[in-house]
Amino acid sequence: MSGFDWPGLMRAGMQGLRLAPEQFWLLTPAELRLMLGQGGAAAALDRAGLDALMAHWPDGERGESDE
Repeated sequence: MSGFDWPGLMRAGMQGLRLAPEQFWLLTPAELRLMLGQGGAAAALDRAGLDALMAHWPDGERGESDE
């Protein structure tokens, strides 16, 4: 079972915020929380976080393309 109260979130999004179902389902949970006034500012990315992202998604070699 997920930690989300889907019926409550759907009511808040579609009734409270007047979102169409398509709009609601395109939102991330973080975006919905922000729209509902529950999202605070995210912490700044520190060097350790940047290093972790770079290790997980390294850039390709110079001249290499994804095409």
